[in-house]
Amino acid sequence: MLHQIALTATLGLLLASQAFADTFVFTAIPDQDETQLRERFEAVSDYLSAELDTDVRFVPVKSYAAAVTAFRNDQVQLAWFGGLSGVQARSLVPGSEALAQGVEDAQFKTYFIAHKSAGLEPSEAFPEGIKGKTFTFGSKGSTSGRLMPEFYIRKAFGQPPEDVFERVGFSDNHSRTLALVESGTYQVGALNYQVWKSETAGADIDTDAVQVIWETPPYPDYQWTIRGDVDERFGKGFKEKVRAALLAMDDPKLLETFPREGFIPASNDDYEPIRETGEAIGILD
Repeated sequence: MLHQIALTATLGLLLASQAFADTFVFTAIPDQDETQLRERFEAVSDYLSAELDTDVRFVPVKSYAAAVTAFRNDQVQLAWFGGLSGVQARSLVPGSEALAQGVEDAQFKTYFIAHKSAGLEPSEAFPEGIKGKTFTFGSKGSTSGRLMPEFYIRKAFGQPPEDVFERVGFSDNHSRTLALVESGTYQVGALNYQVWKSETAGADIDTDAVQVIWETPPYPDYQWTIRGDVDERFGKGFKEKVRAALLAMDDPKLLETFPREGFIPASNDDYEPIRETGEAIGILD
């Protein structure tokens, strides 16, 4: 009897393992409010399941680093990365490839925002008046929320942020950055320009309390990256099927949640400027 129970349990584990092995799993960097992310990527999961004719599952993660680790460990085979996290992930998994980016991602921007108490006004030139204020980045692994704003801060002042500002923080995501500056917890912050646009389109943000004071020059950012071994696991030509499905995504409601006009082809070479910037300021080895 005990032998039969053990055998049944073992078979159950094997079947569960096999079921998981046949599931195409993806994740995304947690750059916004978790509720918004779940709504967006569960819809993407449904779309990909239909297009690929296979079981697709979205798995949320708690940090940018966790997204990279899950990709490295083959816990996920596809990820919606930022520019920096994508470079990090592809360096850890030989053969991995950037498949597609949003139309807007080829020319992405960071907005520097300021609370009204900072006394700063919008400018086309870098706002050197931010020196001595309190400042919050987004996640430490964010391209638009950390890498690029830190690059321009160092370029302007010749010093690391800790020597430029009275206090430096990391909010963990762009929505939180906006909330912290809007409330005056930090006088200045840097965030993804798309998040600014989407969140200020509603009535919840007090734009009398917080405003954009500067935008960076454009740079490449978000992209879909896939592991190089997916054809071995899911069948010959699977990677190209995923690429085609991402590029064909045209549901206006789904695209609006990103928000993106659509998706266009991307390559690893497109993100060389991000790798070089990361190395220049010491974020990448």
